[in-house]
Amino acid sequence: MKIATFNINGVNTRLPALLEWLRREQPDVACLQELKAPEEAFPSQAIAEAGYGAIWHGQKSWNGVAILARDAEPVEIGRGLPGDPDDVQSRYIEAAVGGIVVVCLYLPNGNPQPGPKFDYKLAWMDRLHQRAQHWFDSGQPVVMAGDYNVVPTDEDIYNPKSWRKDALLQPESRERYQRLLDQGWTDAVRHVFGEERVYTFWDYFRQHWERNAGLRIDHLLLNAELLPRLRAAGVDRWVRGQVKPSDHAPTWIELGPAKAAKKAGSKPAKKSAKKTAKKATKKAVKKVAKKAPKKAAPPPKRTRRAAG
Repeated sequence: MKIATFNINGVNTRLPALLEWLRREQPDVACLQELKAPEEAFPSQAIAEAGYGAIWHGQKSWNGVAILARDAEPVEIGRGLPGDPDDVQSRYIEAAVGGIVVVCLYLPNGNPQPGPKFDYKLAWMDRLHQRAQHWFDSGQPVVMAGDYNVVPTDEDIYNPKSWRKDALLQPESRERYQRLLDQGWTDAVRHVFGEERVYTFWDYFRQHWERNAGLRIDHLLLNAELLPRLRAAGVDRWVRGQVKPSDHAPTWIELGPAKAAKKAGSKPAKKSAKKTAKKATKKAVKKVAKKAPKKAAPPPKRTRRAAG
């Protein structure tokens, strides 16, 4: 089972690119962010013709999230992050797909900081922490996928110096992301790639894509029930190299069959998975990797198999 997250940066503007990616890569589940379309403008017909059922939470001009399922219909569990009835921004949706709880989120950017936008980001992350605890304790296999707008460590960015004042790198943002990992969630891409640098976002300025000057801000977090099924992870970089692309590339994981998780359902296996997750994430945060050499041109795709 392949689960992907993709900040599409305008679902109608980049619909041809989205459909081409779905056709070529065929993810079983695709979490989309930044739809920039109201409910009625979501291209459900075109996506259905591509073989995907969908649920979505739209908003005019801004935000918006969706969950697509290949040859299936996602069963909606909830929309809107609980905890603030006055928050009307479309940033969060949950569904059941293929026996897995899929959470799709678009975390606030928070810039400029300090200020009200950064305060909103931190408050949103505090609410996410509460919801994440609910799902981690649920006993069900859960993935929380999306654009987190957090660069977890300095090893997740090409050069942190020019970004030090950005909301994505602030200690408060990173500390709240680490709190999710401390709950027991596993950052799947980092778990698979180890200390190797891998990016999911390249902005449109100063030839950042051409120079491979990227950031890793798109994450898939797995709970203890789902971690034993992790087989591979990757980034479909070729999508970022297309004409008029999103500034993000689709980021994905591959899961093994559900029966492999049956043994992990026991309490000892669950505790072991949680311990492994904490150990891996803390190692990634504390260790400082050597600077990656500059590449003349980024490869079209990044893929790695999970160890074990």
